[in-house]
This record gives sequence, C-alpha cells and structure tokens, in this order.
Amino acid sequence: MINAQTLQGNWNEIKGSLKTQWGALTNDDLRSFNGNVDQLVGLIQRKTGESKEAVQRFLEEATTEGASFIASAAQTARDYASRATESASDTYGNVVDQVRGGYSDAEGMVRNRPAESVAVAFGVGMIAGLLLGLTMRSR
Repeated sequence: MINAQTLQGNWNEIKGSLKTQWGALTNDDLRSFNGNVDQLVGLIQRKTGESKEAVQRFLEEATTEGASFIASAAQTARDYASRATESASDTYGNVVDQVRGGYSDAEGMVRNRPAESVAVAFGVGMIAGLLLGLTMRSR
C-alpha cells in the first residue's frame, strides 16, 4: 500500500509524473489531493479508466523514484557542502599564511629602517586624516 506521507512529501514530482502518464488529469484534479490516497486512486480511475492495481502500482513506483531522487539530491548537497568546506578551509589557511608573511615583512622593515617607517606612517596618517576631513566637510 502507498504511504500517504511519502506521497505528500514527493507530491510536486509525483504530480508531474501523473500528468505525464495520464494526460486526462488536470491541475484542478490534482490540486484536490488532500492526503487521502484512496480518493486519489479513485479520482485517477474515474478520469482515466485505469484499474485500481495499475494506479497503485504507478504511485508506488513514483514514490520510490521520488524518494531515491531526494536521497540522491541530499547526497549531492552533502558532497558539495563538504567540498565547499574543504575549499574554504584551504583558502583560510592561504590567507593566514599571506597575512603572517606580510606582517613579518613589515616587522623586518620597521626593524631595519625605523626612521623611514615612522615617516611613512606619519605621512599615511596625515593623508588619511586630510581625506577623512574633506569627506566629512563636504557633507
């Protein structure tokens, strides 16, 4: 027997399969499905003339295919998330290494040329302050 919960869970996919299998079914016919499998089977029988067994067999196959599709999609999503996490971790490691290298270079520059470093820092601070002041003044 068809599980109503599984049928409702995969309803959008199954609805498309039903319309493909039996073109006599309309969106209005399928919209009336409220979770009662027997009503759905009866509706399909009335509209198409198919036997109850054929309709039930089709619905069972459709729910099985829908469930396997969902399981496949979930596995694909997990694989993608795993690869994305791995990539983000690698990128984070590379950024950390570059920042440490830049910090080390800057530290070496300050040790080797302290006077020039102070002059550059003072100049950059003055320019930044001037730009900030002009920006605030224009508002």
